[in-house]
Amino acid sequence: MSANTISIVVVGNGMVGHHFVEQITNHDKTDSSVNYKVTVLSAEPRLAYDRVHLSEYFSGKTADDLALTTPEQYQALGVDFHLDAAVVDIDKQAKVVKTQSGQSFTYDKLIMATGSYPFVPPIEGNDQPHCLVYRTIEDLEDISASAKVSKTGVVVGGGLLGLEAANALREAGLETHVVEFAPQLMAVQVDTGGGRLLKDKIESLGVQVHTQKATQRIEAGQTSRYRMCFADGEFLETDMILFSAGIRPQDTLARQYELNIGERGGIVVDNHCVTSDPDIYAIGECALWNNFIFGLVAPGYTMARAAASHITGGDVEFLGADMSTKLKLMGVEVGSIGDAHARIPGAQTYIYENQPDGVYKKIVVNREQSVLLGAVLVGDTSDYDTLLQYALNGIDLPENPESLILPVTGDAPSGGLGADALPDTATICSCHNVSKGDIIAAFDGGACDLSGVKSCTKASTGCGGCSALLKTVVDSELGKRGVEVKKDICEHFAYSRQELYHMVKVGKIKTFDDLIAKHGHGLGCEICKPAVGSIMASVWNDFVLEKPHVALQDTNDTYLGNMQKNGTYSVVPRIAGGEITPDKLIVLGQVAKKYNLYTKVTGGQRIDLFGARVEQLPPIWEALIAAGFETGHAYAKSLRTVKSCVGSTWCRYGVQDSVGQAIDLENRYKGLRAPHKIKFGVSGCTRECAEAQSKDIGVIATENGWNLYVCGNGGMKPRHADLFATDLDDATLVKYIDRVLMFYVATADRLQRTSVWLENLEGGLAYLQDVVINDSLGLGDELEQQMQHITDTYQCEWKTAIEDESSRKRFRQFVNSDESDKNVVFVQERAQIRPATEAELDTLVKSGKGTEQIIDIVELA
Repeated sequence: MSANTISIVVVGNGMVGHHFVEQITNHDKTDSSVNYKVTVLSAEPRLAYDRVHLSEYFSGKTADDLALTTPEQYQALGVDFHLDAAVVDIDKQAKVVKTQSGQSFTYDKLIMATGSYPFVPPIEGNDQPHCLVYRTIEDLEDISASAKVSKTGVVVGGGLLGLEAANALREAGLETHVVEFAPQLMAVQVDTGGGRLLKDKIESLGVQVHTQKATQRIEAGQTSRYRMCFADGEFLETDMILFSAGIRPQDTLARQYELNIGERGGIVVDNHCVTSDPDIYAIGECALWNNFIFGLVAPGYTMARAAASHITGGDVEFLGADMSTKLKLMGVEVGSIGDAHARIPGAQTYIYENQPDGVYKKIVVNREQSVLLGAVLVGDTSDYDTLLQYALNGIDLPENPESLILPVTGDAPSGGLGADALPDTATICSCHNVSKGDIIAAFDGGACDLSGVKSCTKASTGCGGCSALLKTVVDSELGKRGVEVKKDICEHFAYSRQELYHMVKVGKIKTFDDLIAKHGHGLGCEICKPAVGSIMASVWNDFVLEKPHVALQDTNDTYLGNMQKNGTYSVVPRIAGGEITPDKLIVLGQVAKKYNLYTKVTGGQRIDLFGARVEQLPPIWEALIAAGFETGHAYAKSLRTVKSCVGSTWCRYGVQDSVGQAIDLENRYKGLRAPHKIKFGVSGCTRECAEAQSKDIGVIATENGWNLYVCGNGGMKPRHADLFATDLDDATLVKYIDRVLMFYVATADRLQRTSVWLENLEGGLAYLQDVVINDSLGLGDELEQQMQHITDTYQCEWKTAIEDESSRKRFRQFVNSDESDKNVVFVQERAQIRPATEAELDTLVKSGKGTEQIIDIVELA
């Protein structure tokens, strides 16, 4: 080995260990005088992955989705890596480490990035089956397996990790409980008032919270697998127990080989992250700096940079880290900054609490009320970025500090802090230590947009919490450089969707050709055509398959059904409110059986029929229409479903007829085209069985009428709906929904869900309430008239399509033939069809069985 080669062994490949590898290999590219030979030893069976978003594993993400790197990427960097390679021996004199498999590796510098392990309280019976921890992907696999044979799950621990674990159990479909020893949730991050509101919000989502509970033992249960016996004599029965009561530094190896350890654990390090051995470093959750262990990713990344800098002759030091955090727990926004508990002598507080809207905000200032020391935000973290910059940069507070958290009313100025007010040293992205100055430097170096800045600096590629602030700084800097920050929908229209909507409406433009001739140029594209088609459908409600409009539609709208992976379509009839008669159920079964369609009951209380070839769609629709069904608009950016519980008609808890209300609302809004799909929920009581608070429009019955919630979303980016108005009668409820939806249609961006629309709406919920309830813009009557026009001109698109000969001609597989596509192949599984996989198609071809029949999966085996 050459004299200028330094061998670095990294023990551990979590997020922090991986960040060190990135830092040292990037330096290797820029410094040819030294060759850094990097070896990574991971005790896990996989390379680094994103632990911050671990709970998303239960909402559809795979291990590959969470991966931070791949074997190919490490190989390209020249990194020698070994999986399932737990280190069991360190010879500090010979500078050799050994793994459990007997492999030996020499080092010049050793990086301990062993992280932490979950603390399991010493409770009698804590080692039984289905008593699990929440830390790794393997843990998630165990939780998933346990969830399949469990109905109830309990998380022991109400801190940040505990609530993440509770969300995982909730996502897995279990009745979920949280047991916390302290008097409140997240006692480290939030104060008593914030903890109280957080508990209320978590419980409103169906997770039961039990505070001040000390578990003494776990024994066999009577109605569930286990019984948790508490010190106060009470008990709780459950099928699974998930321990998430904090972490402990993984310092066993360091203890064994006599590195200095803190009194309560952790490998002692200096400002360069060097341990008591000058050639051994510790970074991340295993490291103890100034008698403090940092349990967040961003400080670990800073440690990794400090260690890499010291090894390569740099001057970066670790001098502590800001532990502020902003996150969403089960859709509940929580923010904590600095001295959240006002423990600094002389600290004073301002508190704003809005119980109806579920918002709690507190700022902590110094005695002179000139410096922000800390903050707590629950239910609304829109002020987080501004408050964090005040705290981190010592920016002088405004004359009235309370303006930073009080709602903006009337002509009162906003307490917001613009990008120009931030010093160049202000940290924008704490994960990757990106300052405002670094962003400016990125522009100086050739970056010309947001994606370019992200590529150069890695800002907003960690936890993502700085994305809004990053965009503000980037837009501000572009403006200073004379670059126009455009919101053009595409290259053919120099306008936003909102501007195009008003052009269509005010100019009474009814075709795409007229619009582009008057306000655009060129022929249009796959971005502007569907957007304009949606706008025209929202304003004029013409049949989407008429000649002027059909060319604007995407594949799903063109064929009035969702295309599936093998080129067939789904047929989804509307079942308003989820209510269906036995006769209609029989017809669905008959149609599915006749055309051999895969049948699925969905979470939206519909029955979906999959596998229809394009030429089968018209006769299927005819059969369904004859039985009283109509299109469910599952293919369209429009109202999809109105989910309901059984309400007061059947349920002993119901206080209003939720089914009748759901049917009325679905029939009113079923023809509305919008920038994105819309879902409703109507619950007959506050037990919320219809999950109305996760819908775009949520309605919950009270003894005095209906509570209206708006702009929720249970999809890719879940958002809890906001309480908009309470105790409404039927007429007022419909009026408010009319106005909210039509204002959304008129002002939202292309393909923007209501949840994102509200978050981006200047003035937020308070502004929307002012527009809708107080009619502050004088648009109320107009919005209601527009909605009435949509209702009055409703048509079942399936019925119109099959009755119109020119439209019906579209539903053929081939233009010059009535034959069907012989390449569509299904496999029989669980007594239903599904599309054949590529491997199964290859098997069919090789076996000579042909590709026309439906093959039973047993035959393929």
